Amino acid sequence: MRARACRLWAAAALALLAGCAGGPPPPDWEIEAHGALDAYARHALEGRGRLAERDFDRARAALARTGRADLLARAELTRCAVQVASLEFAPCAGFDALRADAPPAERAYADFLAGRWAKLDPGLLPARYQALPQSASASASMLAAIEDPRSRLIAAGALFRLSRLPPDAIAVARETASAQGWRRPLLAWLGVEIERAQAAGDTAGAERHRRSVERILGTPAPAR
Repeated sequence: MRARACRLWAAAALALLAGCAGGPPPPDWEIEAHGALDAYARHALEGRGRLAERDFDRARAALARTGRADLLARAELTRCAVQVASLEFAPCAGFDALRADAPPAERAYADFLAGRWAKLDPGLLPARYQALPQSASASASMLAAIEDPRSRLIAAGALFRLSRLPPDAIAVARETASAQGWRRPLLAWLGVEIERAQAAGDTAGAERHRRSVERILGTPAPAR
């Protein structure tokens, strides 16, 4: 019975891939770009920079074949979102070059990531972020309610950029990065924890977080 079920599942999967279960298969550029962007985000968050840049270049090259500014804009926003999740707040130059031709939703998301919330229309954002600009202050529970870990870290970074992230939500961000094994944002959030502990005179807390950094790096953590 189990073997028959497996054969049926495999047949259904093949039919889906062949486009028999709901239309033609996706074009090659879409498959290539989707896989490369996913790999980019994974490698970037893991702190594997060279692999990440290679993946991003592959994704952008595949999307460029369409000539569509909206697709290229989304790719650039993916890169900028990963940076925000890791508390890296450099300008989103790749998107800025495409902004004039980008759709309203992409421009709104770029403003969300950049901390330009004053005139932001939350309805243009992905649903998981829409409540954030409308709240005077976020909460740890609001952040934890975002199910997707990457989206949760992006939201945390955007809130932190605007000094709207409460102290207990910093721990949510750190624990999210730790649970996923995402080295790059984890080091950034641990750095925040170390600075906060030092500012509060919590030497033991600062040393505890510094030891976490040392375990990740395999070397003594730099003094702050």
